[in-house]
Amino acid sequence: MSTKKSMLDAPKTMVFKALSKTKKVAKSANDYALNTTEDVVSEGIIVAEQWQTVANKAIKDSLKIAATNQDLVFTALAGVKKHAKLSKKRFTKLIA
Repeated sequence: MSTKKSMLDAPKTMVFKALSKTKKVAKSANDYALNTTEDVVSEGIIVAEQWQTVANKAIKDSLKIAATNQDLVFTALAGVKKHAKLSKKRFTKLIA
C-alpha cells in the first residue's frame, strides 16, 4: 500500500510545482506588460503635451495671418469700389 501512495504523490507534487512555476511566469509576464504599458502611456502623454503646444502656437499664428489677409481683402474691395465709382462718373460724363 505504501508503494501506491508514493507513486501517486510524485505526479501530484509535479503538478503543484508546475502550477507554482506557471503562476510565477504569468505574474512576471503580467508585471512586464503593466510596466511597458505604463511607460508607453507616459511617453504618449508627454508627446501629446508637446504637440498641443505646437498646435496652440500654430492656431494663434494662423489667426493672426487670417486677420491680416482679411484686412487685405477688405482694403482691396474698398479700392475696387472707389475705382468703380470713379469709373462710373467718368463714363457718365463721356456719354452725357
